Amino acid sequence: MSTATATPEGALPHRDLSHTPWRVLVLGATSGIAEATARIWAREGANIFLVARNADRINAVAADLRVRGAAYVETAVADLDDIDGHTALLGRAITALGGLDVAYLAVGILGEQPRAEQDTTHALHILHTNLTAPVSLLTWLSNYCVNQGFGTLAVLSSVAGERGRKSNYVYGASKAGLTAFLGGLRNRVDREGVHVLTIKPGPVRTSMTTGMKGSEKFADPDKVAREIARAIDKKQDVLYTPFQWRPIMAVIRAIPERIFKKLNL
Repeated sequence: MSTATATPEGALPHRDLSHTPWRVLVLGATSGIAEATARIWAREGANIFLVARNADRINAVAADLRVRGAAYVETAVADLDDIDGHTALLGRAITALGGLDVAYLAVGILGEQPRAEQDTTHALHILHTNLTAPVSLLTWLSNYCVNQGFGTLAVLSSVAGERGRKSNYVYGASKAGLTAFLGGLRNRVDREGVHVLTIKPGPVRTSMTTGMKGSEKFADPDKVAREIARAIDKKQDVLYTPFQWRPIMAVIRAIPERIFKKLNL
């Protein structure tokens, strides 16, 4: 994999791709954050394999990445909730790419908290999409990367997983579980040459957050994507993005439970 060199503040690190383009698998490729990050890799001439469930959207994303300079773009339409299909899907993607340097997981749904409080099926659907399915994907991918002796697994979790709040505790629980899983996975595979990056965004201005109160003030996905690309290059373990969410969540975690349970968060 490539190495990063020092660059001016705010600029992306330069990746030496002259020897071979990066081979990148993007799962959940029509996510606003994933799409913005893929555009960065496309400009650098990467080989990219996109997976998402909406055929029209994924084809549009693929066409855009080709125009932006990607050396190769392939797609697969798949429902990643279908765990039984993961092995064949991942094998197909890696065969098409000729190997794997980065697997980027942007899989998840916000769900509806009020509905999840009353509808067990909906609550379990959120947990399956955000936790169980990613665990299946990451288990396969981590073993593949360990066998080859390198690779990066970059995964979107969320600051919502830092502490349960009544406004989104089902979603938050799914992300808390994912974050814990990634921490243990990192502890297992780091010594095998595999890099695991846990990405903890705050609210980002994407289709998933459209219509939410104050969404016009949410983070710009292009800025978040630049920070993710930089964190992958630097082999960071955990990224809070935008950066201010690290101290914000430290304060929220420090509030005693007897006080926290009375707050409207």
